[in-house]
Amino acid sequence: MASFPYFSQGTVVKGFGRGSKELGIPTANLPEEVVNQLPSHIDTGVYYGWASVNNGPVYKMVMSIGWNPYYKNTVKSMEAHLIHVFDDDFYGSNLKVCILGYLRPERGFSSLEELKTAIFNDIENGKTKLDEESNQKYKDHEFFLS
Repeated sequence: MASFPYFSQGTVVKGFGRGSKELGIPTANLPEEVVNQLPSHIDTGVYYGWASVNNGPVYKMVMSIGWNPYYKNTVKSMEAHLIHVFDDDFYGSNLKVCILGYLRPERGFSSLEELKTAIFNDIENGKTKLDEESNQKYKDHEFFLS
């Protein structure tokens, strides 16, 4: 299993167009070259951490890293869901992420509703983890200030 924190950043790119539209859970996708730089010890699955857009406020986030078995993706992705309501999308913006921990492995689901339920559980579990004192300090990490 990976050692954390893991810091990464990149320009938000268009993903598969499912997060907001099909799931009601908008995600910011990092480009393939950022995904390809992930250390081999970061397994596919769902993670929690902090994120900011264009050096703005730092928000809680959960992130899917992998192939999204429900959708049978052929390209590995890093999709961050920032736990904040934004007025607009932010394609082309710089997204900084600090991954702090692992929530669960990725897996297939038998229905869209089952997938949505799992994602909402991931969000709640991520929020709880990020409220822990040991994770709070990363919200103000110098990575987000530079």
